[in-house]
Amino acid sequence: MMKKTLVLMLVGLALFASGCATTMTKQERYPGMYAEQPKSILVLPPMNMTTAADAKAYYSTTIAEPLSFKGYYIFPVPVVSEIMQHEGLYDTELLYDAPASMFKEKFGADCVLFTRITEWDLVYFVIGGSLTVAFDSELRSTETNEVLWKNHARVAVDLSGGSGNIFVAVVATAINALAADYVPHARKANYISYAPMPVGPHNPRHLQDGEEKITILK
Repeated sequence: MMKKTLVLMLVGLALFASGCATTMTKQERYPGMYAEQPKSILVLPPMNMTTAADAKAYYSTTIAEPLSFKGYYIFPVPVVSEIMQHEGLYDTELLYDAPASMFKEKFGADCVLFTRITEWDLVYFVIGGSLTVAFDSELRSTETNEVLWKNHARVAVDLSGGSGNIFVAVVATAINALAADYVPHARKANYISYAPMPVGPHNPRHLQDGEEKITILK
């Protein structure tokens, strides 16, 4: 497919650019993950801070896979959503300040993951365009209510034609914009975001990655 897709992985790039990055080990950065050694994660429906009404549904489909590959048991997201609605819990926003222990009592989960979609944008300007997906993630213990891990991820994709011929560029940009699919880029951003997370008990490297160096964005 003749499509120029320049993917800019911007995981807190602004902070990198400002020189506010430092290096620590996973054990130093996320001591709670090693102390509590969570085995299971309950993923709540995302909080949508954008005007894209469909962002929440699409993004929900991209969260479980990278966490499973990290070695954690992930409660089935559709089932959790259905149970929550049955209990009258429709909005994650209303649960954010509630004690996380309620998810231990209802589901037996070791941790609960809150996600907040901050960008879900398609911008089209005749000879160019861009698609941006960004979100915050926060993993909270259901035992202590402490935040064990959090991160921000952002992926921006250049949809411009880039042929040097303005007519071709206009057509190519229009085609790219029509073909833009948020989900693969949201999935890519998730893999980037969860990469520094200590691995879970279903990964052979469980409790062996504490000395790995990671970049911390202040």
